[in-house]
This record gives sequence, structure tokens and C-alpha cells, in this order.
Amino acid sequence: MVETIYELDFSILYLIVENLRSDVLTAVMAVFTYAGNGGAVWIAIALAMLFSKRHRKLGIAMAIGLVICLLLGNLGLKPLIARDRPFIADPSLQTLIPYPSGYSFPSGHTFSSVVSATVIWRYSKKAAMIAVPAAVIIAFSRLYFCVHFPTDVLAGAVLGIAAGFGAYAVTEKYLCGKREENPTE
Repeated sequence: MVETIYELDFSILYLIVENLRSDVLTAVMAVFTYAGNGGAVWIAIALAMLFSKRHRKLGIAMAIGLVICLLLGNLGLKPLIARDRPFIADPSLQTLIPYPSGYSFPSGHTFSSVVSATVIWRYSKKAAMIAVPAAVIIAFSRLYFCVHFPTDVLAGAVLGIAAGFGAYAVTEKYLCGKREENPTE
């Protein structure tokens, strides 16, 4: 079973490399992949929202989600699973960007992007019309550059959705939810 998944992962990467790569698309994908480095674009948005009284809950939920991403993904699962990146497993795969450090599973770019897009979607369907496609493109860019396997990206997306809903729930219930008035007062 593991071997079949591994073969499917490589098949998808080879399909992308052979059929989708172009100079124009490489330039576009580079912008998105660099925006996702370290969750930079999402951290910037979360910080901006924290300073906005109107959108503070969104900023808090995004920050919680991004901390979950860091702890669970980068500090937890990546070293625990210790999966090599595709370009290490098959040196014929060219990344076209500088080699990222660390392990492959799960995709941190995808995890941080999807957790952020999920939280944004919970608070603003209008803003999600930008955040969700941006998250999808950032996730795809990791496949485009052969720095993650499709299963890394899939795991990052699933974890991101779960963490996004969790961060939203914690924010609403425990941190910023409406408190019931005491009827006896």
C-alpha cells in the first residue's frame, strides 16, 4: 500500500513537470511559494487583523491556527515522520527554487495557508474569495517546484481545515465569544 501511494505521488509530480511547467507559470508560482514561506503572508494578515478592532477575532483565530500549524506540523509531525523531499528521493526532479530545508511531511506552506483560509472563510465569505484561491495556489506551487509530494500537500490541507475549525471554535467559545448576561443581576 505504501509503495502504491509513493508511486502515485511520483506519477503526479512527473505529470506536473512534463506538462505544466513554463517560464510564465514558474514566475507566477514563485511569487506564491515565496509568499507562503514561513507562513509570511498569513502572519502579516493575522497581525493586521489583530490591530483592527473590527477584525480582531479573525486575527486571534488565525494566530491560534498558525501556532497549531507550527507546533503540530513543523515541530511535531515533520521530525517524527522525517520524510525526505521529492528532489532528494529522485534527484532528477528539478526544484527551480532554492532547496528548502527540513522534512517533507506535511507541507507547512499548505498547512499554514489552509488553516488561514479556513479561518478567514469562517469570518468572511467575501475575503475567502481571495484567501481560498491563494491557499490553493500556494499549495499547488509546492508540487510545481517538486519540494513536496501530493500526499504531503493533502495532509497539510486536511490538518489545515481541522486546525482552522478548531481555532475558530476556541476563539468563539473561550476567547471572544459573547458572554451571557447574568439574569439575576
